[in-house]
Amino acid sequence: MSEPKTKTVAVIGAGGDPARYANKSVRAHLKAGYTVYPVHPRETIVEGLRVFRSIRDVPEPLDRVTVYIPPGALLAILPDIAAKEPREVFLNPGTESPAVVDAARKLGLNAIQACSIVDLGYAAPSL
Repeated sequence: MSEPKTKTVAVIGAGGDPARYANKSVRAHLKAGYTVYPVHPRETIVEGLRVFRSIRDVPEPLDRVTVYIPPGALLAILPDIAAKEPREVFLNPGTESPAVVDAARKLGLNAIQACSIVDLGYAAPSL
């Protein structure tokens, strides 16, 4: 019998500040057993993990993408997210807009407008 595959997640906008939700998301997904790929154009290490400059650089398929960047910046990278064919994309509060939701759906993404930390069963302030 084979071992169950570890779920994978890209956290877009992940930075080193532990008070910010993108960093809390990295920690929450690690706690939940995910293999986490932080994505940020200027960071190099977040929570001890190598940071990828772009989602295009993430080396394996993704189950989940969770986003913590403004709608304008997100619109620009939605095609790159779609190219990774994630099972779901969490548009966390502050990242969504009607244009983002429309573009995500047109790209065939399963866009979920909710907090991915709460979806994991954690209260963000406690992380």
